[in-house]
Amino acid sequence: MSEPAILKAVGRSYPPTPPYEVGREHIRSFARAIGDDSLIYRDVATARAMGHPDVLAPPTYPVVFTQEAAEQVTGDPELGIDFDHLVHGAQRFVYQRPIRAGDRLSCVVVIEEAKSLAGNLALTLRTEVCGADGEQVLTEWSTLVVRTAGPAEREG
Repeated sequence: MSEPAILKAVGRSYPPTPPYEVGREHIRSFARAIGDDSLIYRDVATARAMGHPDVLAPPTYPVVFTQEAAEQVTGDPELGIDFDHLVHGAQRFVYQRPIRAGDRLSCVVVIEEAKSLAGNLALTLRTEVCGADGEQVLTEWSTLVVRTAGPAEREG
C-alpha cells in the first residue's frame, strides 16, 4: 500500500453508482434482521396514515448500498488498499428526507479526509445519496482504518 497515494487522494470523487432500487420486501427483511418491529417499516397503510407514500426504511438501511459504493475507493488500484487490513471505524447518516420503498438511489463517493493515525491510515468517505430526480436524500460519512502490517506480518 502506498501511503502517499492515499494521502494525496483527498478530494477524489468517484462516478455515480447505478441506481439502487429500494424494495418494500427488502425493507421489511432488513427491519426484521435488526429486530425493529415498527409498522412504518412493514405496513403501507401505517406509513400512508403518517403522511408517507410507502413504507420507510430504518435509519441504518443505507449501509446496504453505501458500502457497495465505497468499494469504488477500497478497490481503487491507484490507492492499493489491502482489504485484509481494512477495518470499519465509524459511520453516520444525515437525512434530508426518509428513504422509502420505490426510491431509486445513486451514490457519489468522495474521499473527504486521509490521515496517518497511530501508525495506520484513516480515510473519511462522504457519500452523497440522491434520488432519480437528483433530489438529495442523505449524506453518509464513514471512517475506514487501513492497518499497517505489524512486525509478524512484515517478517513472514
